[in-house]
Amino acid sequence: MPLHSVSVAGVVVREDGHVLAIRRADNGAWEPPGGVLELDERPEEGAIREVLEETGIHVEVERLTGVYKNMKMGVVALVFRCRAIDGAERTSSESTAVEWLTPDEADKWMSEVFAVRVRDALDPALTPHVRSHDGRRVLDSD
Repeated sequence: MPLHSVSVAGVVVREDGHVLAIRRADNGAWEPPGGVLELDERPEEGAIREVLEETGIHVEVERLTGVYKNMKMGVVALVFRCRAIDGAERTSSESTAVEWLTPDEADKWMSEVFAVRVRDALDPALTPHVRSHDGRRVLDSD
């Protein structure tokens, strides 16, 4: 039987409403920072680690904002809204650019399946969103 992979991401929201984004080194796509959850770490810890590794920004997790499943790849992503607490933006081996984007820029620069994660994290509702996608398009919404 195929197995699922679990990833985590942090939508880091600044006081002015801008969100932290990276341009991935492997495919040039703009996304919130994130990656595969390690076996021995809690989801929140994984999100904190991934944001730091890819951007140089130390964050604090505020809340879970969504669960997203790539139906083709079997990847389940847990996305957390975070706030920056320290650090300075820098690139890494996984990112070629690190930028603070307005929500409109995130919608424009990111593919639909990542832009919706930013919109969901900015949603004032406290209930996490649950969505499925095919890697390009959201298949349903909650």
